[in-house]
Amino acid sequence: MLGFARFAELCERISQTSGSLEKTDILASFLSDLEPDDLRIVTGFVMGVVIPNTELGVGPSLLYESICKATGLSPEAIKELLRATGDPGLVAYRAVERRKPLTLAAFSGSDGLDIKNVHQRFLSIAKASGRGSQDIRVKNLQYLFSEASPLEAKYIARLAMEDMRIGVGEGLVRDAIAKAFGASKEDVERAYNLTNDLGLVAEHAKLKRLNELGISINRPIKMMLAQIGESIEASLAEGATAVEWKFDGARVQIHKDGTNIRIFSRRLEDVTSSLPEIREIVRAHVRAKTAILDGEAVATGEDGRPLPFQEILRRFRRKYGVARTAKRIPLSLHLFDIIYVDGVSLLDAPLEERRGVLVSVADPEIIAEQVVTSDVSRVEGIYREALAAGHEGVMLKNPASVYSPGKRGKNWLKIKPLLESLDLVVIGARWGEGKRANLLGSYRLACIDSDTGELKDVGWVATGITDEMLAELTEIFRELIIKESGMEVEVHPQIVFEVGYEEIQRSPNYSSGYALRFPRLIAVRDDKSPSEADTLERISEIYRLQRGRSKNEELLK
Repeated sequence: MLGFARFAELCERISQTSGSLEKTDILASFLSDLEPDDLRIVTGFVMGVVIPNTELGVGPSLLYESICKATGLSPEAIKELLRATGDPGLVAYRAVERRKPLTLAAFSGSDGLDIKNVHQRFLSIAKASGRGSQDIRVKNLQYLFSEASPLEAKYIARLAMEDMRIGVGEGLVRDAIAKAFGASKEDVERAYNLTNDLGLVAEHAKLKRLNELGISINRPIKMMLAQIGESIEASLAEGATAVEWKFDGARVQIHKDGTNIRIFSRRLEDVTSSLPEIREIVRAHVRAKTAILDGEAVATGEDGRPLPFQEILRRFRRKYGVARTAKRIPLSLHLFDIIYVDGVSLLDAPLEERRGVLVSVADPEIIAEQVVTSDVSRVEGIYREALAAGHEGVMLKNPASVYSPGKRGKNWLKIKPLLESLDLVVIGARWGEGKRANLLGSYRLACIDSDTGELKDVGWVATGITDEMLAELTEIFRELIIKESGMEVEVHPQIVFEVGYEEIQRSPNYSSGYALRFPRLIAVRDDKSPSEADTLERISEIYRLQRGRSKNEELLK
């Protein structure tokens, strides 16, 4: 049995270690000694992933209410600790230090809390729904804080916020698993991309059974991603000659098992109940008994043109009144890939073969049209048609490419008319002035350092936001505030903004080293989790491409 205190001590040691290699060594050593059940939990916990593909539904206000009830401190005292620390973990640490009356946990290091017990409590929190769900969440957290030592409380609070703040991301955990159990990083990464569960991967690596992990119906796999194409001509030169529209919709991964249909979002969350017409479309138009399909759901207006992205997000997050909303915001389905059919994995089959299988098992009306051509003028024509129809541009794919879960590379290239927008995490905000004094009017944005998992700021956005949106966003972020300092607040990194901009500039004023010039809010990406935000590496690549384009434009003048 692994005591939670040992896990908390591990996190503390890692947080005090600066180098990634040293962090990897510490984590690998710890993982190597664990039993499979504990290993699976610890691997997720250390990244702040409590239950894969599931959000806990715990906000700062609920967390602090639980700490109040567990420690006897007043809400004012908790707010004072928050102002002093700006860290939910440190708030919990100091609150438990002052807990009255003192419990056995304060003296013993809480031998009663073990990693499985903590995980089970969080599982109960995640499963809570409907009337009384808030009380269930509070009671489970209250129990944990009542039993925890100060150090344990620090990491229980951070787990509840799914933000460990110790500089451990997916890449570091992948490397630690490989080192702990003598597996290759490539094998570990492939297994992760096929399961989206590093805990499951670690368990299999320990048992030397990584090769048993593969595609499984009803277990979502990471989706293959596209990167920016420098131009149509350059993309064709890379061998990307299969041309499709880039739909203005939301990505869906569909698992068909007989008449049972499950639909997963880009975040790999189960959204089946929110999209009943997509389920029925698949039942009616896909003939395979079992299949995993990749496609785009598009919200369509009466004129057949795509509705704004925010409209489709309303469908994806709708839990009640789904039928009524479906009539107001109908969805169409455009399938463009198939990665599993009737017991056979198609991951390593070339795109042209997968396309042939898709055509053989699905009706034409739900398959995205594809044209294979190396003719620049013809691709430009398809590009203009897509834009005229209200979509984003075109995708150019290599017909010989395999399906690479979780990978972004030159086999799939996207061409859009403007500089590529960025998906960035909101980490702070600033109160407005005058009539907007009670509204959060501008928002601090950050990208992800993929090596450490840390968030690096790239500037603020305040344009593209209507008064109606300001009121709605203020209500959302008010619940996520973890620290206030004058006009500025720090918020729990939970919301992703899609942001447009004129260009990316070098800047020493932000931890990323970059700043966005004239940023504007395009959409709130409820379909994306903070872990899916754009990376510092991606911003650097866009900056490089942008400079190359600028030089070419100068030469053409």
